Parts: sequence; C-alpha cells; structure tokens
Amino acid sequence: MTYNGYPYWGMDLIWWFIWVLVFFWIFATPYSIPGERRRKDSALDILNKQLASGQIKTEEYKKKKELIES
Repeated sequence: MTYNGYPYWGMDLIWWFIWVLVFFWIFATPYSIPGERRRKDSALDILNKQLASGQIKTEEYKKKKELIES
C-alpha cells in the first residue's frame, strides 16, 4: 500500500495509530471540557431536584412552582 512511493500516504503506521487515538480521545470520551459553557439550571429544574432529594415537601413544592410559573 503505497502512495507516490511513500508507504501509508507518507506517514508510518505508528503515526496513523496515534492520530486515530487522538481523534478517539477528542470525540468519544464522555468527559466535559474545562471552560465549556453549559446551560444553567432553571429555577424549576432546581425545584424539581430539591423535591426529588427530599429537601422540600410536596405542599411547599406546589406553592413555589405556582410562584415560578406566574
């Protein structure tokens, strides 16, 4: 497999392996990128998390939800 007399399109096989690893690391790793902008949680999202974790009761949740939605 040669291209103009150079094996592997001018790169050794090890370099192709390194590039594949680099692209895999960039695009396939599930980790977040430092400094990446993320959408902040809305007030309703925070309220839902508080209810799910048991920090607030259902009655308090309903009152706060009505206040947020109005």
